[in-house]
Amino acid sequence: MSSQGSHIFSGFRALGFYCNHVPLALRYHKKHRDHYVVTAVGKAFHTYNCSKLGIVSVSNSHPDDITCLAVDAFLVYTGCHNIIRAFANGRQIIHTYEGHVSDVHLLLPFGEHLVSVDEDSQLKIWDIKSTEIYLELSFDNLAFCITAIMHPTTYLNKILLGSRQGTMQLWNIKTNKLIYTFQGWGAPISVIEQAPAVDVVAVGHVDGTVIVHNLKFDETIITFKQEWGPVTSIAFRTDGQPIMATGSTLGHIALWNLEEKRLQAQMRNAHRESIAGMAFLQSEPVMITNSSDNHIKMWILDQADGSGRQLRVRSGHSSPPTRIHFHGNKGQNILSAGQDSSLKSFSTVHENQNKDLGQAYYNRVLGKKKKAKLEHLKMPPITAFVSETSRESDWDGIVACHQQLPLVTTWNYQRCTMGKHKLTHDRFKGQDNVIATAVDITSCGNFVVIGWSTGHVDTYNIQSGLHRGTFGQPTAHSGSVRGVAIDGLNQVTVTGSADQTVKFWKFKTKHLLHTLDIESPVCQMLLHRESSMLAVNTDDFTVHVVDVELRRVVRRFSGHQNKITDLTFSQDARWLVSSSMDCTVRTWDMPTGRLVDCFLLDSAATSIALSPTGDFLASTHIDDLGVYLWSNKTLYSHVSLRPLPSDYTPTMVALPGTSYQVKQETDEDLEPSNEAAEPMEEEFQSPDQISRDLVTLSTLPNSRWQSLIHLDVIKKRNKPTEPPKVPKAAPFFLPTIAGLTPTFAAPEEENDEPSAKRLKRAFIGMKSDLCKALEHALETEKYEPVVDYLKKLNPSSIDIEIRSLSYEDTGSTQAMQHFIAFLRHIFSTNQNFEIAQAYLGLFLKLHGNTLSKDTSLVTTLSELAEDQSSSWLRVQKEFNQSLCLINFLKNAAL
Repeated sequence: MSSQGSHIFSGFRALGFYCNHVPLALRYHKKHRDHYVVTAVGKAFHTYNCSKLGIVSVSNSHPDDITCLAVDAFLVYTGCHNIIRAFANGRQIIHTYEGHVSDVHLLLPFGEHLVSVDEDSQLKIWDIKSTEIYLELSFDNLAFCITAIMHPTTYLNKILLGSRQGTMQLWNIKTNKLIYTFQGWGAPISVIEQAPAVDVVAVGHVDGTVIVHNLKFDETIITFKQEWGPVTSIAFRTDGQPIMATGSTLGHIALWNLEEKRLQAQMRNAHRESIAGMAFLQSEPVMITNSSDNHIKMWILDQADGSGRQLRVRSGHSSPPTRIHFHGNKGQNILSAGQDSSLKSFSTVHENQNKDLGQAYYNRVLGKKKKAKLEHLKMPPITAFVSETSRESDWDGIVACHQQLPLVTTWNYQRCTMGKHKLTHDRFKGQDNVIATAVDITSCGNFVVIGWSTGHVDTYNIQSGLHRGTFGQPTAHSGSVRGVAIDGLNQVTVTGSADQTVKFWKFKTKHLLHTLDIESPVCQMLLHRESSMLAVNTDDFTVHVVDVELRRVVRRFSGHQNKITDLTFSQDARWLVSSSMDCTVRTWDMPTGRLVDCFLLDSAATSIALSPTGDFLASTHIDDLGVYLWSNKTLYSHVSLRPLPSDYTPTMVALPGTSYQVKQETDEDLEPSNEAAEPMEEEFQSPDQISRDLVTLSTLPNSRWQSLIHLDVIKKRNKPTEPPKVPKAAPFFLPTIAGLTPTFAAPEEENDEPSAKRLKRAFIGMKSDLCKALEHALETEKYEPVVDYLKKLNPSSIDIEIRSLSYEDTGSTQAMQHFIAFLRHIFSTNQNFEIAQAYLGLFLKLHGNTLSKDTSLVTTLSELAEDQSSSWLRVQKEFNQSLCLINFLKNAAL
C-alpha cells in the first residue's frame, strides 16, 4: 500500500541559503536611490538591498537550479537548463525565452535585446518584449568555445566574446559581421570586464594572468599575474581611484594599482571557497562579493594599505550542518552546528533575526583576529550540543561536544560568542584516544553532565567550570557512553552506553538506582522531561521508549532499514519522530504504539527537531547547506491519523525551496492511470450515539434551552419602563379659526392612555404546529421530526408552543398526553437528554395546576418520573465509581 507524501508534514521553506557558485548581479534603482544585489539560491534567486544588506524579495521557484543571472534597469533574467526567464519586481515571471538546445550559461542584457550563450556555443539574441529571436550565431567548441561575453562601452551594436582557446572576437550584432579577432595570450579566458576608461577592458585567464587591454589599438597596457590560480572575477573602482580587484579560486582578493602598475594590497581568506562574483558600488569605495561558501560580504576600502575591511555580511553554513536544535520555548530560533565548526541561529520569523555565534577555536582571542584565522587554531566540527535559556543572561547556556576531542566547549547565545570554558577532566591528560561523546544540561541551567568514550560520566558547574562529581566507581559504564539525560527536577540522571545498558543515577549523591538491560548497544538518547519518556536509539535500528519513573521499556518501534540519525518528541510527547539513513522520516504514535506517518526524501536527514509549539519540523540533510522547515498540517486542517499497515510503501517528497513552489500539471497527470484505483480513505464520522447505556446530549448551545424556565423573568426585566413616544410633528400650515380676526386653533388633546393589546385566536379550536406534529408522531411512532422541529425554534417560540397544549386552547387533555409520551420516548432513547429536561421543566411550570387536577395525567407523570430517574441514576452510578477511583489514586500513598 502506498500514499502521496506525508499525512502530517508539508514542505514550507528552506533557511540558511544566501548564494552559491553563480556570480551575483548588481543593479541601481533610481527611484529608491539604492543598489540591489541579486544572488542565485538553488531554484530561486534572492534580492538584497545594499544599504543594510537585508533581503527584499524571493523569486518564484524554477523547475531546477539556476545556472546564470543577469539584470538590467527593470528585469532580472535567469537561465535554467535551456530556458531563459525574465522576472519583474524580483518575483513574477513575465517573459519566457525558449529555443536553446543545451544549457544556458551566459546572459547579457543589451538595450532592447538579450544575448544568451549555451554550452554548445550557440549564441542567440532575443527581443526582450516580443521574446522572438533577433539573431543566431553558431560557433564550434573546438575552434571557439565561448566562456565570456561583454559589451564594450560606446561600441554601438557590438559585443566582445572570449573563448577557451584564448582568442577574442568583436561582433556587430546588427549587421551580423565579425569586426575583429584578437589573437589572445595563449591561455583560456575566464572573465572579461569593462574598465572605467573607454576602449579598455580587463581580461582574466585560467592561469592567473590579468591583461588590461586596449581594444581600439589592440595593445596590452598592463599585465598582472596572481599566484592563486584562475581569475574568477574582476571589478573596477569608479570613485576616482585607479584600483582593480580580482578574485581567485582560493577565496583571496588582490587589489591592483593601475597607475603604479603594482599590487596594492591583498585580502586573504576573504571567502572560504572560490569567489564567484564581485562588483563595486557606483562612485563608492564599497565592494560586494559572493562565493560558493554561502556568504555575501560587503567591503569598504578605507584601510591605510588600500585594502578593505568587512562592512556587512549575510552568511549561512559553508559546510553541511550536522545537528540542529530549537532554542527556547517559543520555537522561533533554530541552533545549527555545521561541519565548518560554526554555530549559527536561524529565525523562523524573519531573516534579520539570524545570529552567527562564530567558529570554534582553541584560542578564542587569537581566533577573533583576522590575521590569525589559521586552520591549526580551528576546532573540529560540533557533533552534539544542548541549550538552556534559564540562566543564559547570567552565563553560558550552550554546551557542545566536538569530533574526536575530549574538550567540551560552552557558548553564549545572547553575546553570540564562544564561552570561556573548555571542560575536560584531569584524568585524561596525556591520553589521545579520549572523546567527549554525550552531553546534557540541567533545566536550571547550572550544571552540565558529560559522557566520555572511556565510560566516565562527570558533572560540571557551567558558571565556574569546576568539576562537581563523578558517576560510578571508577567508571559509570564498561563501554563508551552514548547518551546522558537529566530529568526536569534534577533528581535522576540517565546514562546509556555501548555496553547495552541504561543506568539510572541519583543526581545529587551520584548513587546507582537501577540498571536496565537493552538488547543492543545504545546509539542515542533523548528525554522528554515533562512526561519522563526516554527514547533510546540502538544499533539494531530500533527505538526503545523507557519510562523514567517506572524504569522499564514501555514501547518498541522498529521499521527503519538503516542507521537512525536523530529523534525528536512533540511538545505533548504524543509523537516520536525518527529519521534514518534509509531516507525515511517516520512518526510514531506513543499512546497506540503504531506508525502513523512515513515519507521518503531525496537525501537522508542527518538531524531533525520539532518546535516547542509544534508548528514546524526542522531537518538537515547530507551534503546540503540548508535547514528545511516542514509545517504541521494538523494545526490548520483535519488530518485522520490511522495506523499504517505493515506493507505501507512511502512515497518521495521533494525538499522545500526558499520560496513556495507551485505544482504544475503535466500531461502525465492528466492521463488516466492504468493501475487499479486505490480505495479512498473515508473520513471518520462520530456516531449519533456511542452506546444506549450512556446519556447523549444535543449539540444545541446553552442559550437555546437554559433560559426556558426563566423566560418570563427575562421578559419582565427587559421590558421598558414606558412605551416609546412618537415625536409630535409640526403642521405645515397652523390651523386657524374662521373670523374677522385671525386666531390660531388650540391643539387637540391626545389620549395618552395605552391601548390594550390582546392576543385573540381567530378560531378557538385551532391546533398549533406542535400538536399536529405530536399527533402524527403518535400514529407513526417516530418522534424524531418533533425533536427536529423543537430544535429549530427559539426559546420564545418554544414557550408559545408548549403553552398551546393547555386545556383552554384545545378543549381536552389529549395534547398533554401526547407531549408526555414524547418525553418518555426521549428518556428511553437516552438522547437529547438536557433539552428534554428543559422542556419538562417548562411544561410543569406552565401546566402544573391542570396536571394536578386530572388523575389520568398524574398517573402518566408518575411513569415519566420513573423513566427519568432510571436514566439518570444509571449514569450517576458510573460517575460515582470514577470519582471514587480518582480520589483513591490521588490520596493513596503508593
